[in-house]
Amino acid sequence: MVSGLVLGWETTVKVRPHTQRCTVTVPTSVTGVCRGTATLSACFTCYVFLLWKALACFCVNTFSFNMFDHPLPRAFQSRFSTQYRCYSVSMLAGPNDRSDVEKGGKIIMPPSALDQLSRLNITYPMLFKLTNKNSDRMTHCGVLEFVADEGICYLPHWMMQNLLLEEGGLVQVESVNLMVATYSKFQPQSPDFLDITNPKAVLENALRNFACLTTGDVIAINYNEKIYELRVMETKPDKAVSIIECDMNVDFDAPLGYKEPERKQYQHEESPEEEADHSSYADVDMGFRAFTGSGNRLDGKKKGIEPSPAPLDPSDIKRGIPNYEFKIGKITFIRNSRPQPKKLEDPPRPCDDYWSEFKHCRSFQHLFHSYYTFGSAPSCQQWKLDYYSCQEWEKHHSAQAKDALQASERKRVEEKQRYKPVWELRKKPPHDWYLPLQDERENKS
Repeated sequence: MVSGLVLGWETTVKVRPHTQRCTVTVPTSVTGVCRGTATLSACFTCYVFLLWKALACFCVNTFSFNMFDHPLPRAFQSRFSTQYRCYSVSMLAGPNDRSDVEKGGKIIMPPSALDQLSRLNITYPMLFKLTNKNSDRMTHCGVLEFVADEGICYLPHWMMQNLLLEEGGLVQVESVNLMVATYSKFQPQSPDFLDITNPKAVLENALRNFACLTTGDVIAINYNEKIYELRVMETKPDKAVSIIECDMNVDFDAPLGYKEPERKQYQHEESPEEEADHSSYADVDMGFRAFTGSGNRLDGKKKGIEPSPAPLDPSDIKRGIPNYEFKIGKITFIRNSRPQPKKLEDPPRPCDDYWSEFKHCRSFQHLFHSYYTFGSAPSCQQWKLDYYSCQEWEKHHSAQAKDALQASERKRVEEKQRYKPVWELRKKPPHDWYLPLQDERENKS
């Protein structure tokens, strides 16, 4: 009887699809029967049955048996959509300066938004559509952090201007999926943007802080402590695109208020001196001029092709200085030659040579040679004086030092010329060159 009741009890095994966990629900009558049963075997049978059910639930939780590996149907997905009161980044409380938020296109949301987004099946990176229902204006953005107070989000100032929002206004925030950008066109709102040397590089660096672009928005970038505003004129392949990890072609339109510079036409004013009588000039043949006529372009365009030049006007001829030394059959090419700067005269020899001669004169080897040859010590003072004179000549261009050094060099040359060489240079062989030498004659005799 008791065993029949035990087999008739049903325990419910529930599997939660979101958590993929199972639980065992046991009727309260089971515990009541076990407590009121006097037979020990009946209570033991009850607990064995419960243990078998618990083991089955443990297997489902541990191994899952691939029962819930398939993705959840679309019916379980939902889109993030809520309203926040928006404030500018300057209203964000905290000791840290958050000026980096103003330089990009991302907002700061409360932590509850992150908790809600984590429960939804959304794509990453997180992109949102901001809508001001009062003015029917909308834009797109990314999220930077989830540190705002509950019910509040912080937006860059330029984004609030695009949405026509004031401090504390309501904004609708919805999660969206955007296509990757391939092309965008910007129009600077001031001609000052043309002062930037490489605008494409500056814009590429600034767009790293943006997550998406919307056609019609006026974004703000900071460069050299100056704010430049750019209107998004066109985006492809859609009016709102994502620019995260994309290869996008960028083009610029003419800045707002830009005017083409006017070309000044200079009029040649002839002076009274040039208005002279040209009747005395030589007759010029006006009939033939070399390299006249027109040409044809390879691409068939007529731009840049000037007509044949008009005949020369006598007033355009300037009379030059005639060449009175002209000779028939001789062509002279006159070139503008600048006078060569006068080269300063250098000393007879480098100054280091005088110092080397002085050191050699004072050496022990030369001193011994002088005593052995002449019986007295050599005079080396003149080499030292010549060295100092050479230094003055090169550095200060002293005329006195120049004269002294030249006089010393002349004196040395004259002393060398006083002595004749031991061997004289013969211009022809001696007349008795074929005869035996004097020593050979004496030996033979």
